[in-house]
Amino acid sequence: MAKKKIVHIVEAFGGGIFTYLVELTNSLCDDFDIVIAYAKRKQTPKNFEEYFDKRIKFVEIRNFTRSINPIKDIKAGIEIYKLIKKENPDIIHMHSSKAGIIGRLVIKHKTKIKEEIAGTKENKVKNRKLFYTPHGYAFLKQDDSKIKRAIYKMIEKIVALLNRNCKIVACSKGEYEESLKLLKSSTYINNGINTNKIDELVDKSVIYKTNIHNLKICIIGRIGYQKNPQLFNRIAEQFPHIQFTWIGDGELRSTLTSKNIKIIGWVERKAVLNELEKNDIFILPSLWEGLPIALLEAMYLKKLCIVSNVIGNKDVIENGRNGFICENFQDYINIIQQVQNEKYNLDEIEENANKDILKEYNIKVMCEKYEKMYM
Repeated sequence: MAKKKIVHIVEAFGGGIFTYLVELTNSLCDDFDIVIAYAKRKQTPKNFEEYFDKRIKFVEIRNFTRSINPIKDIKAGIEIYKLIKKENPDIIHMHSSKAGIIGRLVIKHKTKIKEEIAGTKENKVKNRKLFYTPHGYAFLKQDDSKIKRAIYKMIEKIVALLNRNCKIVACSKGEYEESLKLLKSSTYINNGINTNKIDELVDKSVIYKTNIHNLKICIIGRIGYQKNPQLFNRIAEQFPHIQFTWIGDGELRSTLTSKNIKIIGWVERKAVLNELEKNDIFILPSLWEGLPIALLEAMYLKKLCIVSNVIGNKDVIENGRNGFICENFQDYINIIQQVQNEKYNLDEIEENANKDILKEYNIKVMCEKYEKMYM
């Protein structure tokens, strides 16, 4: 029996979405023929194909842009339309807002195809399964004005109504609750990480254990408005004797002025994980999220996680049990000070976080749910 073909369409081919697609597609390519239609970003590894199984096919959508660009968006839609016509997939899965909006506008659930039947070519209607995962809705972005966010939300609502056959598959419970406001048939599958791969990449020759007398604090991601670098800088300024590390780079690099902040820049995944392993605390003061892969990785590696109270973060962190949730600047300061003063049982908190990943937020659980959904 021939394998079903899946085309993944992704504009935000970098960071957490990149890692998510690596794990998802590599895990399912035994059972499906997989094509990834992508756009390059600064965070996209130069050797990105090496992360994937050799059986996976890649097609670049050259007119995909992160920002709204009517001319390029139309051209990207034409590229996607031609790709779908050529590949004739059984399943199409769109990732991120731009891919989801353009894709749903140009891709139809039912398509007439010519198929060889009894020696003659006959027209046949092919039903496709369509899925869309936002990975953090554009209308939740806090760096846009209220009017712009309202427009984004209206566009999402209209496109969801125009293509009701496309199921929204949120990547966290919080994103699912937002999705239900757009389409009642939405569902969710939590993001997961490949813990076996992490074990292979992390150097185990040195065992790191939280040292409250010499704390090291880090974050992973693009130095952009979403990750709130201004707040990260303010927190670092309050603890001049603690080493803060930003693993990543971005347009707001200049806002990280505190002398105790080290910027690693964009590095290979192995280097990211080993840098994370050297730290005691993972801090994520994001203004919005989907369900951050970096947070799941930090939890698995038993780092104390201190995060903002936004979708994604609050879906996996239970305050005081497996990490901490902060409402404001002072909350971050208080928690770090209390850690220094030995107010918490860190071993128990970090162990709880690790167990949660193994139980629910791992690649095996995630891929089993996706395979069931696709089939």
